[in-house]
Amino acid sequence: MNNFLDTILTPFTYAVSWVLWAFHELFTRIGMDEGSGVTWTLSIIFLVLLIRTLLIPVFVKQIKSQRAMQALQPDLRKLQAKYKGKTDQMSRQAMVQEQQALFKKHKTNPLSSCLPLLIQMPFFFALFRVLNNASHASENHQAVGALSVENIRSFDSAQILGAPLSETFLGTINSGNTNWAVVIVAVIMILAMIASQFFTQRQLMTKNMSKEALEGPFMQQQKMMLYILPLVFGIGGINFPIGVLIYWTATNLWTLCQQFWVIRNNPTPGSQAERELNARRAEKGLPPVGVKKEDAAAAAEEAAQQAAKGQREQPKRNNRRKKK
Repeated sequence: MNNFLDTILTPFTYAVSWVLWAFHELFTRIGMDEGSGVTWTLSIIFLVLLIRTLLIPVFVKQIKSQRAMQALQPDLRKLQAKYKGKTDQMSRQAMVQEQQALFKKHKTNPLSSCLPLLIQMPFFFALFRVLNNASHASENHQAVGALSVENIRSFDSAQILGAPLSETFLGTINSGNTNWAVVIVAVIMILAMIASQFFTQRQLMTKNMSKEALEGPFMQQQKMMLYILPLVFGIGGINFPIGVLIYWTATNLWTLCQQFWVIRNNPTPGSQAERELNARRAEKGLPPVGVKKEDAAAAAEEAAQQAAKGQREQPKRNNRRKKK
């Protein structure tokens, strides 16, 4: 099993380690200290920026798929109502087939929202291998991927706020000689990683989901991701090297900011974010999203003409019959 994983991850390991080496060389040549933790930290952050920039087309596809998932929520609810109470095997199979037909029609699937995360995982595991093996490789005078023995030694000795970048929270606790700088930096980074993951998902749920999506089964999936993903990374974070925690926190912050920009400027139709965008556009004298300026002007002119005519004339009341 390990040999199989090694075979799969080897190309990613060389790619990640080469990019890390290239950025480290760049910062060293512009005058930064070769063995400084700041130099290596910046190399890791710029590795994140490069990967996430390359993933922008995937992010755009993810946004389109999420909107398609929200658009088909009414059809999914009708489908669930159709098969409600039917527990036999044939009914379940029929429901699954109809769901798959809906997903195919709208060109989406429930896993589309996880696509950027899934694509990132091989790079994440490759970086984890590089940084996690740094201490062992340094002791045994071994290279790791595209990083030479000298690079590995430089990284293994690099520190940020007194915490070695190759050290882990669990490792220093179990060592019998706890480095409290590692504990403090790791806890701060883990909390930042969890918080950024949580607020990214919460921002999506509260701002960029239509009414149909908020009331449908898609919302349950989003709620699970809201709590499960931060919990998974929080628990796993105690065994991540400080360098990996920096990588994952940086990528979470990128996601949070990228999503904020998209939600603010190109929100899902029918969402709270769209209503807020239309309110901002109205303040500037612009028409709502999706309405052409000419159409908005014609509608405004028609409304003005109706207002000028005044209220509709009230029907005249019949004269009361004169009392005899």
